[in-house]
Amino acid sequence: MSGGVSAFTFLYLLEAVPWTLLLSFVAFLGGGVVGLLIAVMRIVPSRPVRWLATGYIELFQGTPVLMQLFIVYYGAAVLFDIHIDAWSAVVLVFTCYSGAFLGEIWRGAIQAIPRAQWEAAACLPLSFRKQLWYVILPQAARISIPPTVGFGVQLIKGTSIAAIIGFVELTRAGQLMTNATFKPMIVYPTVAAFYFLICWPLSLLAETLERRIDANLGIKRRL
Repeated sequence: MSGGVSAFTFLYLLEAVPWTLLLSFVAFLGGGVVGLLIAVMRIVPSRPVRWLATGYIELFQGTPVLMQLFIVYYGAAVLFDIHIDAWSAVVLVFTCYSGAFLGEIWRGAIQAIPRAQWEAAACLPLSFRKQLWYVILPQAARISIPPTVGFGVQLIKGTSIAAIIGFVELTRAGQLMTNATFKPMIVYPTVAAFYFLICWPLSLLAETLERRIDANLGIKRRL
């Protein structure tokens, strides 16, 4: 296999795939919790709460995730003598980062619900929290599926930044194999193929979820 990817290189890259998936899953799950909180904070009547949520979004959307990673991993050690391992640093940074984006995506989906639905929910003998949970959020969920899945795909690819602090995920494994084999034009296309095989099924999953939700809501899809 001298002209292609050796078995050792292929297996080494393959072993890094679970770390990319695990990091993406944990960051997306944690970011989902943070994002839902931020989305709700963005629409509550309290202006200070809305400002706080807006400031969080501006901070993490307005600064490069690479810089955030540097500050957490290196800055905490230099400024506060707190040494954070690579896994904890990337999980923390990507959770906060994804929380900002998911919060804004879901806030847009919630506010896209027609005003009549909000007024109908207000007529029910339910608290504001229950109105959101039972009336508004189920409708907003359908609207948010495409951008949420799209961000999930971007998050998987974005985890490659973790390689900068030595965390061995798929991209870092590709760098190490390139340094060992001196065959970047073989190793990196293989890495790209792995990313494609991870991300492409997510697009199919999004379409399946949309179809199921449309069927449950009795919505006919246009061909």
